[in-house]
Amino acid sequence: MKKFSEFAETITLTGKKEKIDSILNKEIIIVGQRITHSKYSKDSTDEYLTLQYKYPNLENLHVVFTGSKVLINQVKKYSKNIPFETKIIRINKYYTFS
Repeated sequence: MKKFSEFAETITLTGKKEKIDSILNKEIIIVGQRITHSKYSKDSTDEYLTLQYKYPNLENLHVVFTGSKVLINQVKKYSKNIPFETKIIRINKYYTFS
């Protein structure tokens, strides 16, 4: 008989919650990600990104939540490269990895 953990994808991202503006332009290491449908949007197709990260040379984990379509698309494209070091920057009205 199979165990639930053998076939189910359960992703628990833990860490201290931070606002995205508090980590802008700082070096971070992305160690986990989860993309889900936003429960706060009226459009049921809107996605929501949870990023789990840590700061270089520190072990404490943190999480940040965003609906940024640019970050969501970058995570979808490059998730196989996690963990990776990056900065999140703001360009006009959107966030992106740098």
